[in-house]
Amino acid sequence: MSHLLLVESWVGAMSTLLPRALNEEGHRFSFVTRDLQHYLRSAPGPGPHPLLGADNVLTCETNDPEVLLPHLERLQPVLGFDGVATSCDYYLPTAAKIAQRLGLPGPAPEAVESACAKDRTRRALHEAGVPGPAFALAETLRGLEEAAAAMGFPLVLKPVDLCAGMFVRRVDDVEQLRAAFAELQGFPVNARGQQRSPVVLLEELLTGAEVSVETVTFGGRTTVVGVTDKSVAGAPWFVETGHMFPAALDDETRDGVVSTAVAAIEALGLDNTVCHTEIKLTADGPRIVEVNPRPAGNQITELIRRVTGIDLAGVYAQVALGEKPDLSPVDTGASSAAISFLLPPRTGPIAEIQGTEALRDPAVAEFKLKPAGHRAGPATSNNNYLGHVMVTSDRPGAARPHAELLISGLDVRYAEDAA
Repeated sequence: MSHLLLVESWVGAMSTLLPRALNEEGHRFSFVTRDLQHYLRSAPGPGPHPLLGADNVLTCETNDPEVLLPHLERLQPVLGFDGVATSCDYYLPTAAKIAQRLGLPGPAPEAVESACAKDRTRRALHEAGVPGPAFALAETLRGLEEAAAAMGFPLVLKPVDLCAGMFVRRVDDVEQLRAAFAELQGFPVNARGQQRSPVVLLEELLTGAEVSVETVTFGGRTTVVGVTDKSVAGAPWFVETGHMFPAALDDETRDGVVSTAVAAIEALGLDNTVCHTEIKLTADGPRIVEVNPRPAGNQITELIRRVTGIDLAGVYAQVALGEKPDLSPVDTGASSAAISFLLPPRTGPIAEIQGTEALRDPAVAEFKLKPAGHRAGPATSNNNYLGHVMVTSDRPGAARPHAELLISGLDVRYAEDAA
């Protein structure tokens, strides 16, 4: 029985999927956080809180490696960690640094830092010749305006160090560019209390369908588990509205996206990790959107598990512990699985979500909806979903339209409308 140290976590799906996978594999885990109340305020759902399964819940300033690393080094002879992991993007470099400091398995911290910082990713992939959008970097509005004038609109403005699509926005002119920059400037510290980078990324707008390649790299060899598709809405924002696994691609297209993803992973020097690499299928071929050195979010790992039997949450833990995972698919009876998300039509307190009778469909593997009283936020990022529906099908490519049909039948009613 191995002992994994979890450094912070999402409060979403992976906060339950990773502890579940550890339990099923017979492993133990301890949890370290700077703010335990962050998790107690955001219980992931009914049933026991996932943190109740931890051997130890430790508190330390996780935002300061100079405090955290020596603290864990002192605890190591007592608690005996065998590996380190996190399911929060903002702590991926920290987890890699801890593993290196304690002499445990894990990716090189420098590679993880390059993957997590979008400006460093763009530079590394450009130097390696891996295809991506034209881009520019600036810290000031004047610098962005000059870059936009040289590149030409439309463009995409991105923070280099946020996740879930936060503040990623299409801009079609200088006025929109200024507004997007001003809004980003009003968010100087991320949700985990970390000071943000002043660097802003400006990219060529890539047009075409978007997919992600799910991979496992262990001992210098990358294995492709599969390709997932993605639907996006909410212009000028880029909000994910659903996914299907496997993506319905022809062999040539699939080979192209797979080879592009593997080239990006190699260019960044990533090893001993699970990766979720997002790619646009443009008229000029696959182009890298971003490389995430962790399992996919938004329940994509569950879609994969229901189709192939491969649990990437469990694989992530195995790789962190230095164990070579078995990535052989099994026959689950499902040929496709999809998830569709319910976006808030507008902000405000929810009275109820109607139309749930249709979700008793036997093809529905899971559904979750926000309760009455929940205050809906704006549909500008992946953080404000009102719920989701997950379905499976024994027919290739059939799960997505079914999931989308079920979501379209839900009706969000607001408290002020019912008054």
